[in-house]
Amino acid sequence: MDNYNPNIHHRKSIRLKGYDYSQSGLYFITICVKDHKCLFGKIVKENSLGKMVLNDAGKIANVCWQDIPKHFPNAVLHEHIIMPNHVHGIIELVKTGVDRLQNDVVGVQNDVINVGVQNDVINVGVQNDVINVGVQNFEPLQKPVNKYQKIIPHSIGSIVRGYKIGVTKWFRTNSTFEFGWQRNYYEIIIRTEKSYQRICEYIKNNPKNWREDDFFT
Repeated sequence: MDNYNPNIHHRKSIRLKGYDYSQSGLYFITICVKDHKCLFGKIVKENSLGKMVLNDAGKIANVCWQDIPKHFPNAVLHEHIIMPNHVHGIIELVKTGVDRLQNDVVGVQNDVINVGVQNDVINVGVQNDVINVGVQNFEPLQKPVNKYQKIIPHSIGSIVRGYKIGVTKWFRTNSTFEFGWQRNYYEIIIRTEKSYQRICEYIKNNPKNWREDDFFT
């Protein structure tokens, strides 16, 4: 492991200040393989369009994603896709025992979400129809020592952490590849139905647009 250099590795989290990431709402999540290694399969051409073909590791990554509600009853899965080196998915957090929320949850003002800075932004859409999709949210490297580092139970952070652990365990048992996740994850809160539909289309079209993808290698 490389030596820790505080001038290189220290990065400030710009998670929404004061926002409770365990509260009801819709969240668009992107989780990346370390160094963007393509370990989940490949994109192939089919009828001039791109199609994601999962290998065994990709199939496990998909099963683990689909199993999220088994471990987190407050999570409802929407559109998702396993890509060669990352995972996109929409997760809805609901109050257990309460009917699912509709797309107007967490609604605020305009339809443009911009929480990204510098190179930590995924651009969803083309031309002027762009959502700047989140920055990496930070997970503690070790056991939390104060309330600001603690991952809230049943929150998006705890779901991502559990998912990463599940896929990593499979690799350690069944694969000779050196596997690791990028430490952090990208996330936005979906505030409007228009944003929800646009992000769903982005996820569905990700294989077709693979060569233009921010994570293409």
